[in-house]
Amino acid sequence: MAEPVQTQLLILRWREGEDEARDALIGRLHPELSRIAAARLRREANSSLSTGDLINEAVMRLIETDGLGLSDRKHLIALSSRLMRHILTDHARAKNTDKRGHHKVELNTRIEGEQKLDLNSLETALIRLGAIDRELVSLVEMRYFGGMTLADIGEVMGQSEATAKRRWFAARAWLADALANPIDHD
Repeated sequence: MAEPVQTQLLILRWREGEDEARDALIGRLHPELSRIAAARLRREANSSLSTGDLINEAVMRLIETDGLGLSDRKHLIALSSRLMRHILTDHARAKNTDKRGHHKVELNTRIEGEQKLDLNSLETALIRLGAIDRELVSLVEMRYFGGMTLADIGEVMGQSEATAKRRWFAARAWLADALANPIDHD
């Protein structure tokens, strides 16, 4: 059976409640999840999270959803990317509450224009962007946190690659402005 067909079958079986299918699916996608997690953690300063920790936490959160809304492999990777974003943000917030300093994390996977981003500032900017356009936030999650290509993102979102690219440029421009000009809550 072809790889995409086998993966799709495992997703369907998981949605029907088969834990064995879920475990097989996670095992099948583990290399891709490892690549995503490693990219997220590659340049994080003083991180206590390992690639395995990030994958395990994302998988645990994914299991909590019981696979009900998954439609295909790309959807699973997009959801995993979103979960990793939340895990990293939660981890950064927890570290910041220790009052030991403020660490920046580089979020980049094959994306031009590398820069270090503060996860708390990025999370705040994404919340603001979500109030304007929730789909742009999903696009950013898939691109930044999942390292997905624009073609894959377009497919997941039901758009052409060109539309995904235009929306990616819009999201990047909006985020760059929001990060350069944060809202002062004082």
